[in-house]
Amino acid sequence: MNCVLDSNGKDRKAARADDESGAGRAVPLSDVRNIGVVAHIDAGKTTTTERILFYAGRTHRLGNVDEGNTVTDWMAQERERGITITSAAITCAWRGAQVNLIDTPGHVDFTIEVERSLRVLDGAVCVFCAVGGVQPQSETVWRQADRYHVPRIVFINKMDRMGADFDAVVAEIRAKLGARPLPVTLPWGQAESFRGIVDLIAMQALVFDEADYGMTVRAEPIPAELAVAAERARAALIEQVAGDDEELLPAYLENPDLPAALLVPAIRRATLAGRLVPVFCGSALRNKGVQRLLDGVVDFLPSPLDRPEITGADPKSGAALTRRAGDNQPLSALVFKIATDPFVGRIFFTRIYSGVLRKGQNVFNPRTRKRERVMRLVRLHADSQKDVEVLAAGEIGALVGLKGVTTGDTLCAENQPIALERIQAPEPVMFMAIEPKSRADRDKLDESLRQLCDEDPTCIVRVDSETGQTILSGMGELHLEILVDRLQREFHVTANTGKPMVSYYETVTSTGHGSYVFDREIGGKRLYASVSVEVAPRPRASGIATEVKAVRGDVPEAILEALEQGLADGIGTGVLARYPMIDLQARISEVGLGEVESASETAFRTAAVMAFREAALAAAPELLEPIMALVIVTPPEHVGEIIGDVSARRGQVREMEERGGTKVVRARVPLAELFGYSTAIRSLSRGRASYTMEPDNFAVVPRTLREQLLNR
Repeated sequence: MNCVLDSNGKDRKAARADDESGAGRAVPLSDVRNIGVVAHIDAGKTTTTERILFYAGRTHRLGNVDEGNTVTDWMAQERERGITITSAAITCAWRGAQVNLIDTPGHVDFTIEVERSLRVLDGAVCVFCAVGGVQPQSETVWRQADRYHVPRIVFINKMDRMGADFDAVVAEIRAKLGARPLPVTLPWGQAESFRGIVDLIAMQALVFDEADYGMTVRAEPIPAELAVAAERARAALIEQVAGDDEELLPAYLENPDLPAALLVPAIRRATLAGRLVPVFCGSALRNKGVQRLLDGVVDFLPSPLDRPEITGADPKSGAALTRRAGDNQPLSALVFKIATDPFVGRIFFTRIYSGVLRKGQNVFNPRTRKRERVMRLVRLHADSQKDVEVLAAGEIGALVGLKGVTTGDTLCAENQPIALERIQAPEPVMFMAIEPKSRADRDKLDESLRQLCDEDPTCIVRVDSETGQTILSGMGELHLEILVDRLQREFHVTANTGKPMVSYYETVTSTGHGSYVFDREIGGKRLYASVSVEVAPRPRASGIATEVKAVRGDVPEAILEALEQGLADGIGTGVLARYPMIDLQARISEVGLGEVESASETAFRTAAVMAFREAALAAAPELLEPIMALVIVTPPEHVGEIIGDVSARRGQVREMEERGGTKVVRARVPLAELFGYSTAIRSLSRGRASYTMEPDNFAVVPRTLREQLLNR
């Protein structure tokens, strides 16, 4: 199928005249595709990405995850473990379109990589295993894409595996994800009989030549054994699309057998609106079906012009602002990731939403209110870069040479500033103590940990106020293991580490009020500060909200900053057992300055901390523990033992279902009870059961356990 149409059904070559064209742009903005490949772990994302790069001519050999020679899994830890840890960006071309592609991790410990990638992408390819179907992390990434309103297409992979069932996966997408899947291809055979695919739009069978790794695609008549099924599936496709599209309905009523020239733009409109999800199938490992998936990326996924205007706020007034995709617009860009390269230093992954960014240009950071000069611009090819002079609107690239920029910062024009919404990171669920092996390594360890935190928002480092230990927090045991491994390999720092432990949090369950007066004489000078604080609970997973500006009046800016820092100190240290606090609102309700000469930033910071603690203690504080969503796949004969074990671990079984002769048990279990679970489940099922888990929510710790935690 060679027809390429935009969202309005116009030929894309004709539409190029409508684009704003900036210097250095390789293709018109309407031909840019910023997409991510997302899925559950082991669904085949990286293998699919490798085939995309190969067929697009970006690479000249087929990488293999098992052999550790893939392009996008370039880290040593990724190649050793056979998993994706960090998202990798790469650019390729297909049918005249520029495809900026990000391969994301599937492991739950690295969910922030998916979160920040979807934040800046325009579309996504969701990969599902034809045997496993909709798995837990599949549901997570789907919800993440829903949150950012990212249009999707689906690739049902591994059709060559025993137990592959295309229809069952399509049904699961409809039932579990609440989506409206639209199969545009059918498998030609399944499992060991899988030969190719049937294109329902062009109504032809596609065979992929094994001699040249599927590079040659032959179109053949649909085989007789599939003819009836293909006709029925095409009729269902046309009926579903026509019923969804008012523009197509008159043509459908006149002639139900609609041509591709009408179907493609109608499917595109429905995909961009999120009403339908085109479904493709194939086997990336066996080199079948990937080219047709690439056609779907170009035909159905949006360009930056198809996406809504990006919204932000005026850094001074807080008023809402928008920016439209285009080279002639004021510059607005978001730094969504930071990486450290041993040769060029820190690299800032950036999505340009509007305007043009040139090498040597000054950019403004609304968070720091400072101007910085961009020393280098590069296009990314996993772990290598290509220098360019310009990054235009809608493109994803990287900047080198910035100093005060962190993940989530906006870069914009100083005369027309805008602050884009920052990327929200989930709360860590595990921590461990870490210390240098020698005094000489302390400064190096501190600096290395700071760089890791800049790169990864889910990596948090704090110093325990009572023990003086450095605490490293992350999203799980694997995440912490990778962080320590990177310290040794990349930063050449060896450290002693403690045993990973659960990250508990504190919160409040009612409103509370507290006041504190700091009135002391220090160094012959009287220091005075009076502060009142009000706290109130917020819904789970809504984070922290602080309010200081309400008392602005005659309060100097330096004192306001000290009050904000005091609230942050109190929230970070808690009131029950030194655990950080979450899901609460803290407001400075009253400030007493005393005499101007006695105003001290230290006094107000201390008073804010003490007033906050008094208010939090009056607001019925509670301990929270992370609860994991646990999904167990087991043979039916072991279900009883496994459910009994879940209950013994303070877990609650939510539902059970049957899938291909196995039982799937879904439960919620406290993370504290899941240490060593892989050994336990092997013992219970004689090695036949498997499981996955991901953070679900935080829940109040039971009273008996709370006393143990507070007294330890």
